[in-house]
Amino acid sequence: MSVKIIVDSACDIPQSQGKELGIRILPLRYLLGEDEYLDGVTISNTEFYEKLENSDVFPKTSQITPFQYGEAFKEGLQECDEVLCMTMSSGVSGCFQSATIARDDFDGKVLVFDSRHFCFSYTVLVKYAVMLRDQGLSAAEIYAGLKEALKKVRIIAAFDTLEYLKKGGRISGTASAIGTVLGIKPIITITDGKVDVLKLVRGTKKSYVEVNRYMANGGEIDLDMPFVCGYTGTSSERTDNFMKEYGNRYFNKEVEELVVGTTVGSYAGPKAFSLAYFVK
Repeated sequence: MSVKIIVDSACDIPQSQGKELGIRILPLRYLLGEDEYLDGVTISNTEFYEKLENSDVFPKTSQITPFQYGEAFKEGLQECDEVLCMTMSSGVSGCFQSATIARDDFDGKVLVFDSRHFCFSYTVLVKYAVMLRDQGLSAAEIYAGLKEALKKVRIIAAFDTLEYLKKGGRISGTASAIGTVLGIKPIITITDGKVDVLKLVRGTKKSYVEVNRYMANGGEIDLDMPFVCGYTGTSSERTDNFMKEYGNRYFNKEVEELVVGTTVGSYAGPKAFSLAYFVK
């Protein structure tokens, strides 16, 4: 049976690549000041950071509605026999709930999978789902494969600044000011569907060391599975520096590089970098 995969833009896969993969990416809406954008459609990730750096207002994101999911499911079933919908983590968004509400109108032809992730760990899960679809698996079989894959997916990110965590209300202004003076760099992962601060280190070089330590101790990377790295802002310098110093220890082939989208980028700000992959 043919399967249409539908995801939301928190997976950070560009719309153009989504078309190449044969998936549909539903854009999240967000407000930056008085301006509203469709994530990845009316504004690119790079343009988002240009606006973010010149704004004192923190972006506000709105979830995809049950009606929008329903329309997407209807169109997906006109194209394919089944729909597998993947959403960003229910721990940070109501998209999973919206998709579940819409699913009930389609007589079991739509399955909804809570990825428990966002950003690049969501990216690699989506790409794994595409691999399974291309092997001819049904929606139920892809769902089961994704559920098993959740045990093996990893993500690590190094932020360059605390400023946007402060703007988003995640830390106090005092903590941000002290951290900035001390050159504190947060090391972030995703645990049980939510952002988890692994460690706070001083300076960029120590952030590289800490990311390397996480990867070295996390298990052997499965190079037969999708993996990706990328950055926030308009420059890939920090990502490139990390990959030159440490990346070849783990990857024996070219790593896909993407720009982090608004879901994490709003809190990270520019000059962060992140890697996601599966372990064996």
